[in-house]
Amino acid sequence: MRYLSARRRVWLVSGAVVVGIVAFAVRFGPTAALSLSLAVPGSDPWLARVFPDPVREDIVLEAGGRMMPADVYRPERPRAALLLVHGLSRAGRRHAELVRLAHLLARHGQLVLVPEFAGLAAFRLDGSEVEEVRGALRYLIGQSPAAGVAGFSFGAGPALLAAASYPDLALVGSFGGYADLRNVITYVTTGVHTFGGERFVQRQQEYNRWKLLALLVGFVDGERDRALLGTIARRKLEDPAVDTADLEAPLARAGRAVLTLVRNRQENAVAALLDDLSPRTREAMAALSPLPVVPRLTARVLIAHGMADDSIPFTESLRLAVAADHAQLALLHTFHHTGAQPFWSSWRDRLGDAWSVARLSDALLRMDAAGTIERRGGTTP
Repeated sequence: MRYLSARRRVWLVSGAVVVGIVAFAVRFGPTAALSLSLAVPGSDPWLARVFPDPVREDIVLEAGGRMMPADVYRPERPRAALLLVHGLSRAGRRHAELVRLAHLLARHGQLVLVPEFAGLAAFRLDGSEVEEVRGALRYLIGQSPAAGVAGFSFGAGPALLAAASYPDLALVGSFGGYADLRNVITYVTTGVHTFGGERFVQRQQEYNRWKLLALLVGFVDGERDRALLGTIARRKLEDPAVDTADLEAPLARAGRAVLTLVRNRQENAVAALLDDLSPRTREAMAALSPLPVVPRLTARVLIAHGMADDSIPFTESLRLAVAADHAQLALLHTFHHTGAQPFWSSWRDRLGDAWSVARLSDALLRMDAAGTIERRGGTTP
């Protein structure tokens, strides 16, 4: 009897262990798989044997007064729906990394919508992007009771602004995004950014300077100046050393003020140069700076930023996190603007970032948990 009782205990303990392992795999298996795929792209082929591939559909959305092509990544059994807003990229919705992310999220049960934002694909912001994101969200909300939006880089600003119009969203994400365009201008032109009394300096690339000009073209008064500045930006992006004096000479005051701001390299000159911009330009920049609306977001807020980002400073995400109050914040020490750096500085940073990516992955995959995800007190480092 003692022998049977001991055997029974062994079986009960073994059974409990097996049940625990299965429960753990069910709860965290998709998170671990997504995290592994993001960190080690070479793992995709064998993970695809476990998680079925989604179907990609080409659709057309009506948003912002125009028709927008979009891709829908549809899993077999969607649990939630997520809108991805791309950044400044000529490839737009078909940027290789964005396609891969959408595919991975859909593989794990998320219906993913990725529209083509024509302005962002042309390296431009003009305000129309916000209404386009709103239109895409209207479509998405009709697809699932648990819906969210995640914006990347300069696409994060319009995503946050549009999200403020939809209080029932389950999740809002800003990845490498900005809080105030004026801070981004200071950073790109001088390499300086600040937060909480601390001052940081990072070396800038000339390419970013002219990408900034392309971004600002839509804010400029006068069609002629916009056309001239757009041509200057295109030529400088192709060759920063090219002479554009012939295009600069006809610029009116509004266009010349923007070009002077972009060319500036002195931190102490930025404020005056911003003040010298036309009222229309300043108003347009303020309207596309999401910081004032972030406190209104009721969804779970995810914010992540690479600390080596040379396009948008990580201090912008710190500002967003403070304003959101309930945000989950991840500052990634081994990431730049578009992904992981080729050489990581230390195993401690590597492991810390791996944990942060795992937590972000888990939040993205669990949007459907109890509808709107519960809010957390304070920011999470």
